[in-house]
Amino acid sequence: MSLWDLVSQNLGSPAVLAFVLGALAVRLKSDLSFPESVTSLLSTYLLLAIGLKGGLRLRDASFDDLLWPLLATLLLGVLTPAVTYVVARRFLNRGPADSAALAAHYGSVSAVTFTAAETFTLNAGTLEEDYLAALIAVLEVPGIVIALVIASTVLGKSTFRGAVHEVVTGRSVVLLIGGLVIGFIASEKSATLVEPLFVDMFAGVLVLFLLDLGVLAGARFGVIRAAGSKLVIFGVGLPVVFGVFGALLGTAAGLSVGGVTVLATMAASASYIAAPAAVRVGMPDADAGLALGAALGITFPFNLAIGIPLYAELASRLAGT
Repeated sequence: MSLWDLVSQNLGSPAVLAFVLGALAVRLKSDLSFPESVTSLLSTYLLLAIGLKGGLRLRDASFDDLLWPLLATLLLGVLTPAVTYVVARRFLNRGPADSAALAAHYGSVSAVTFTAAETFTLNAGTLEEDYLAALIAVLEVPGIVIALVIASTVLGKSTFRGAVHEVVTGRSVVLLIGGLVIGFIASEKSATLVEPLFVDMFAGVLVLFLLDLGVLAGARFGVIRAAGSKLVIFGVGLPVVFGVFGALLGTAAGLSVGGVTVLATMAASASYIAAPAAVRVGMPDADAGLALGAALGITFPFNLAIGIPLYAELASRLAGT
């Protein structure tokens, strides 16, 4: 299957189309919107479901299966925020605070983008690993912490400890890790009872959440337009570079074609849940709207529509298939 075929197939998925509908509704000045309580409920469900499914599958994984993918993920968690900070400083000409905020967003991971990549590879029949959800928590925290260290060092702020606490105890990390633990220790019989809610309904809830994200992303277009073309190049180019890093490390770690695709997508994604909360506490002087606008308005839709098929093609070529 060619890259264009992969992109066309991905663009036709209900999840991607729901995101487009949400963004289009904003452009048409529709009153389509989700109450904040509903948005919070949907994201809580998705994060807990991702953790639960990962924990259930983690029970069948050996330490040898996890070791190299885990090390590759940790390396990405160190590399991506550092590179983002340098690129933001030199290419975007942003100050230390804004650059560190961007590093926090792009050094972390989007659980929803991960889910889209996992769904894509499962449908393509290329994913062999069942435990990749466990790597989300591994990638989410270090990237933000390193960005906070950069901000604390360069800006001399004393809010580092409070910001790290915000990251570690934040809703997304608690739900992901808590879900992993619950899924890992739950009995097989009891886990079966919750599958109709957390497994069977997952794809439908994801469509609703992406519809809401489309509305939120559409509302960020003004920020992107004001920032200029350089931010668009940054929001597309940097994820592609990180996707290549992730694909190379995933291949070296011995992952399947689908596993490499998912890890590359994780590396290429940007956080819009955990990172904004940490930036608000640890970098109060940063332009939070700029970082969130780039992550949600540029990088997320790019990865959702084009990036995932691109990383899948790269993974296939690296595997020689």
